[in-house]
Amino acid sequence: MRTRRRRSDRAGRGVLRSPGRPLVARHEDRLRFWAAIAAGVASEDAAVHAGVSPAVGVRWFREAGGMPPSQLPRSSRPPSERHLSFAEREEVALLRAQGHGVREVARRLGRAASTISRELRRNAATRSGGLAYRATTAQWHAERSARRPKAGKLATDVALRTYVQERLAGVVVAPGGAAVPGPVVRWKGRRHGPRQSRRWAAAWSPEQIARRLRLDFPGDEAMRISHEAIYQALYVQGRGALRRELTACLRTGRALRVPRARTRGRGKSFVGPEVMISQRPAEAADRAVPGHWEGDLVLGLRSSAIGTLVERTTRFTMLLHLPPMTGHDSEPRVKNGPALAGHGAEAVRDAIARTITTLPAQLRRSLTWDQGAEMAQHARLRIDTGLQVYFCDPHSPWQRGTNENTNGLLRQYFPRGTDLSVHDDNGLAAVALALNARPRKTLGWRTPAEALDGILRSAHSRVATTA
Repeated sequence: MRTRRRRSDRAGRGVLRSPGRPLVARHEDRLRFWAAIAAGVASEDAAVHAGVSPAVGVRWFREAGGMPPSQLPRSSRPPSERHLSFAEREEVALLRAQGHGVREVARRLGRAASTISRELRRNAATRSGGLAYRATTAQWHAERSARRPKAGKLATDVALRTYVQERLAGVVVAPGGAAVPGPVVRWKGRRHGPRQSRRWAAAWSPEQIARRLRLDFPGDEAMRISHEAIYQALYVQGRGALRRELTACLRTGRALRVPRARTRGRGKSFVGPEVMISQRPAEAADRAVPGHWEGDLVLGLRSSAIGTLVERTTRFTMLLHLPPMTGHDSEPRVKNGPALAGHGAEAVRDAIARTITTLPAQLRRSLTWDQGAEMAQHARLRIDTGLQVYFCDPHSPWQRGTNENTNGLLRQYFPRGTDLSVHDDNGLAAVALALNARPRKTLGWRTPAEALDGILRSAHSRVATTA
């Protein structure tokens, strides 16, 4: 008996397993999602922006290793005009549903009739046995046919892959040559938490590996790879070259790549542009007007600390007593609980307010601090004392040079690695008095105490004269 051929056999392809809903149905959603990720938005918020659920956004981000698929980022090349776009395929489907012929569809799209005819035959939906044309199915067939899978260099070159793995995840060896295993850490698919043991390994960075290859194999051009290719082999699933768990050997230990815009967006939430040092009055920079202070913490053993305040014009120093709170080192640590070490935001705020309010108002103009979390309550401090608080730029200690110099002088009395909590108020007052009684070259060999006293006397005499 002769087998009757179905009309769908004209498509010229074998039976395909259904992929479910074609990916093109969410192509625009993914574009919006990864554009938001590139702008530094969190995965959940990017998903809401793209019109999908937060769980879907998190899954997209984790499956991609934190890296957008090659066809989705803005840097990818636009589709060639030689091929029909998804918008054109939608037009084809609409015109065919309206009963227009192949030549009329080609005329309206500005394409050759043979192109439309081939599109209707090759990329049609064939499940019903016919040649039904739907834009989403046609786009999926076109993308599937256009794939040109290419294996990564690390997947095909065994010698190169072995070299990279040994430098990245090789064992740590003692001077005698014996391997030192280090702590046993189970891979959880996520970054290690704070205060957790980490896997011991050679832990060369991808850039160190890529650069070292040129020295170890100067004449072998095959032993070359970029550091970005190593990162992609670690983070992008489907490359099959390096296991994702080897990300634990990177210095950061990140299981997913973090967009650069997201790291730029990080910072102290309590530090806004209006309280940065660039907004500080010019009179504070030239030291012409007294009352502008610089502050910091001097840290010691067992999380002990002493606060320091230094007046910029006179170099007058005041020390803050920050004793540990009840329960420090005797009770289990509570996550997100109070800073029992004594130098949390509330303790530092109260210590500054208690100390600075002993001075007259004209000597309480501003305070410059680094972006430490101990100043998270600076707004409350400003309300309580009238002291304007400004913050230095990140990693810029020279913007508080007077305070940094004073901290160096204080190390004569409070050496590094010693417990600073053993010093009481009287001891701190005695050290501050010793510093304020030292003659300074920058003050014309006057002491800070004499310089401050002269300013107070001058202010008092001006008030008396005015009265």
